[in-house]
Amino acid sequence: MGLFDSMFGGGAPKELTKQDAFAGILLAANASDGHISDEEVQGFVTILLRMNLYRDLPGPKIKQMIDRMISLIKKKGAEAAMEACAQVLPEELHNAVFANACDLILADGVVETEEKAFIEKLRAALGLSGDDAQMIAQVMVWKNQG
Repeated sequence: MGLFDSMFGGGAPKELTKQDAFAGILLAANASDGHISDEEVQGFVTILLRMNLYRDLPGPKIKQMIDRMISLIKKKGAEAAMEACAQVLPEELHNAVFANACDLILADGVVETEEKAFIEKLRAALGLSGDDAQMIAQVMVWKNQG
């Protein structure tokens, strides 16, 4: 932790909540190809707004959470941040976060090599079977066609 981090709170969170972990994985998915498109940002916000997981969090708390997760990604990189978040995320949210991560990666209509690698690493980190991950990814491809 740097000098200014301790004074201004810029460090990564000490303990991740399930809300942090879910959002962190999605933000890492957005960042996995080195840039975040407008479609990916819009998709991320839409996901958070419609989920029960974030329903009781006021806007300022959500913004703080997003800032913490972005800080974590900047410090550790998208893959390491995703792995840290995957360790904390309850198993009942694994399929949901994987589906939403696939959806975000497909949002701009282009799946980069880095994004494919990220999705495979996310699948492994979440402990999803290849068949389950393939089924989820296929549904997201169908959803984003047309």
